[in-house]
Amino acid sequence: MKTRDDSLLTPAEVAALFRVDPKTVTRWAKAGKLSSIRTLGGHRRYRAEEVRRFLDDGGMTQNVESTG
Repeated sequence: MKTRDDSLLTPAEVAALFRVDPKTVTRWAKAGKLSSIRTLGGHRRYRAEEVRRFLDDGGMTQNVESTG
């Protein structure tokens, strides 16, 4: 049975996975390559499941989820 990973990652954690600067991760989110969730304090968080797909695809996926 496949379980869903609902964990969230910080920009620094995503950046470490891709070996880029956290500001690059923010630019990807603004460009629609990754979707982000905003905390109550206004900080970005990224779904671990989506980040893994993005990493597996070499960073070339488009935003899969629409934010209606």
